[in-house]
Amino acid sequence: MHATDSAPSLLATTRANLATNATLANLLTFARILLIPVFVVLFANPTPDRSLAAALVFIVAAVTDLLDGYVARRTGQITTLGKLLDPIADKLLVLSGLILLVQFERVAALVAIVIIARELAVTGVRAIAATEGVVLAAETIGKWKMVMQVVAIVMLILEDSLTTVAWPLHFLGTAILYLALALGLYSGGQYLASFWRQVVSKYI
Repeated sequence: MHATDSAPSLLATTRANLATNATLANLLTFARILLIPVFVVLFANPTPDRSLAAALVFIVAAVTDLLDGYVARRTGQITTLGKLLDPIADKLLVLSGLILLVQFERVAALVAIVIIARELAVTGVRAIAATEGVVLAAETIGKWKMVMQVVAIVMLILEDSLTTVAWPLHFLGTAILYLALALGLYSGGQYLASFWRQVVSKYI
């Protein structure tokens, strides 16, 4: 009797959760995650045409990052799932691009390691803060860092595809990536300082 009664209740709860999380913003985030393997497959063998296609996919995925946050705020459809998946999708997109660029010797391995270490550290700090009921909001500088990373990665992807472009894409892309690295380290320091004030200081 109890098992029979619990089955419809479980089904109703599942449907309610799906309805709550099936927002346009979350669908855009899922789309970004699904575009990452498409980008990787295209750029795994970077001929000029494949690199151009990979850059377009990367740009579309990056644009969904701008759209999902805007849509969520505009419609008031901010969900816990969206808060979890959005930063993960961002990091997967950027890190997949960086790792492939290191493989093709367009980005120095040390630069990629520092960027990856910063992202993991910030993610860890925010996760620990969340367990204490503290939300470490994204800094404006961190958002600019993300934009610059995307611009730099796209330029470095296209460096062998747009040979008719007068601008030295490799030089510009590398310079912008170094600026993004500097902003990332600075914003990472802000996260750590905020974490210390709001979490660590309570225990010392």
